[in-house]
Amino acid sequence: MESPLVLGATVAAAAWSGRFLIGAWQAFKARPVVPRVQRFYKGGFEQEMTRREAALILGVRESAVMEKIKEAHRRVMVANHPDAGGSHYLASKINEAKEVMSGKTKVGASIF
Repeated sequence: MESPLVLGATVAAAAWSGRFLIGAWQAFKARPVVPRVQRFYKGGFEQEMTRREAALILGVRESAVMEKIKEAHRRVMVANHPDAGGSHYLASKINEAKEVMSGKTKVGASIF
């Protein structure tokens, strides 16, 4: 049989731990909601295509070299080509993104 002193210390420690955990849980629940970082671009196309939007369409960085831009354009175009069931609109946006990223057209020169 354990001594009453050890039993009392154990009960006190359990009560103190429970009180601490309840306080921590309440603080956790009351914390302000911080919006999480979104991985995907939310929304449709902008009115005038920017370099940022072109990079998002092609899946490259804004500072990508021409070789990476061509690879990305080919990869995205194969997946969305009108002859393979893709949309003409998306194909034109992909081509516009390549032009904007390569600097062959001024920003915002969309046919749509």
